[in-house]
Amino acid sequence: MRQPIYKTEIFKQRRSALLKKLGTSALIISSQPEAIRNGSVHHPFRQDSDLFYLTGFEEPQSVLVLSPTHQNQVVLFVREKDITKETWEGFRFGPELTSIHYQIDKVYPLSELSKVLPLLLMTSDRLYYRFCKDPVIDESIFSALDKVRLGKGRSGQGYLPIHDSHQFIGESRVIKSDFEIQIQRQASELSAHAHKEVMKYVNSSRNEREIHGYFIYQIMKQGAAREGYSSIVAGGANACTLHYVFNDQPLKAGELLLIDAGGEYQYQTADITRTYPVSGVWTATQLKVYEGVLKIQNELIKMIKPGLLWSELQEKASYWLAELMLELDLLSGRAEDIIQSGEFRKYYPHGVGHYLGLDVHDAGLYINPETKLSRPLEPGMILTIEPGLYIPGTDSSHLRGIGVRIEDNILVTPSGCENLTESCPKNPADLEKIIGHI
Repeated sequence: MRQPIYKTEIFKQRRSALLKKLGTSALIISSQPEAIRNGSVHHPFRQDSDLFYLTGFEEPQSVLVLSPTHQNQVVLFVREKDITKETWEGFRFGPELTSIHYQIDKVYPLSELSKVLPLLLMTSDRLYYRFCKDPVIDESIFSALDKVRLGKGRSGQGYLPIHDSHQFIGESRVIKSDFEIQIQRQASELSAHAHKEVMKYVNSSRNEREIHGYFIYQIMKQGAAREGYSSIVAGGANACTLHYVFNDQPLKAGELLLIDAGGEYQYQTADITRTYPVSGVWTATQLKVYEGVLKIQNELIKMIKPGLLWSELQEKASYWLAELMLELDLLSGRAEDIIQSGEFRKYYPHGVGHYLGLDVHDAGLYINPETKLSRPLEPGMILTIEPGLYIPGTDSSHLRGIGVRIEDNILVTPSGCENLTESCPKNPADLEKIIGHI
């Protein structure tokens, strides 16, 4: 029997807080569909982050309903016990054991979703749900909403208004508790250690896939359940493709290697990017680009404190990178003008960072939906800072083929910030000392 990863009391507290916020509304979260290929081959399943956040329940084919106006405020629909299927697919809790071990008010077999759900929604005045994860569950939701509408007779009421559950829950997830921060520290530390071990392992006789595999080995050796996202292991000009996924080319002496990878520990993921020379020695050109990006990243991290707006971080990153582009003769003119025209996005097309937590691009709003203004940072937020400069191999510049990104995981503290991945080397001299010295 697989025990809950965290104490069930943590999930009960989260549900209790959310029930209060819901008022007379209901919320439904479904699990991610199972990954099955060729009709029968099962691939590793990872629970939907929102469903895990509120229950800790890790089985597929599960649906959580929070209904504050119903007698059973917390209801979970799960797979039935089936000894034959457990022989092939592993242990199932079933309704009875789920109720006991996860302290859920009422647990039903998933087969009863269509019958029970309308009863849970009948006294609610709105629904929070995110469609398009599982079409089978979506159909059950539509059917339940229709039954609720018909059940109200000639009241004139239509379907319940539907709002995005992920956005609603995201506002509870964006500020991390001390417990979550501690787990995030572990995810960051094991990922930083894995990056250091990879640095020692790198040389021009290896290829991207080999490096990728070695990173996975290192994080799992330290207790990570999986990668936090699809790693990017990009040698040379491949680093200029932001979401490079092939990870299959040979490393070449004299080129740079960009690795964007993080391990997931107890559902919290790290997100670290490092760029360094495959041969362990920088060329003068590479070093000039790298030191420019590193200086900007360090200055951005220094800015982080409660009250700072997301928009201020992005504006500073864009301006400083535009200045670097001018210094490197990638563009000409004034920084203000190339930002205004958008010309700078040729070499810096992404944002300065994102929230981090249960997901690599974690939940939470960046813009206040009422004021339309950028959100200020608050203690307990965890975010990435990742400036970059990418000069495609087809560019006319003498810097073509160089892609540099440096990314760290930053905790906002009451007085400033803490770099959770500071132990992962990024100083150019430090990198030269470690690369290839396994």
